[in-house]
Amino acid sequence: MVESFHQRVRWKDYRIAARFIVPERRQDFERARREKQDERDLSITDYEIEDVEIVEEGQRAIVTSRIKWMRLPSVSEQSDTVTSEFVYRDGKWMLEKQSGGPFDGELP
Repeated sequence: MVESFHQRVRWKDYRIAARFIVPERRQDFERARREKQDERDLSITDYEIEDVEIVEEGQRAIVTSRIKWMRLPSVSEQSDTVTSEFVYRDGKWMLEKQSGGPFDGELP
């Protein structure tokens, strides 16, 4: 789940990446991608999953990743530590919150 989400956003497949997000936040994520023109302007150059911690009796996973990215018009690559919280809901893992990285503040 974590690896799949990272791969989808790295290859700018935001429509599929949105399927990994809790339903109540999906539309906002997709709208932000369109408004920021991320298909054209955002490049995720690398990612590495550093740690996964399962908490709340296996119902939540806290994932720490290192992501390298840039968003035009800036040509400077940024390297951020990203914390993602996945919840196990309806038989699958879904992204609920994320801080840091190119989507910071969009999944509060």
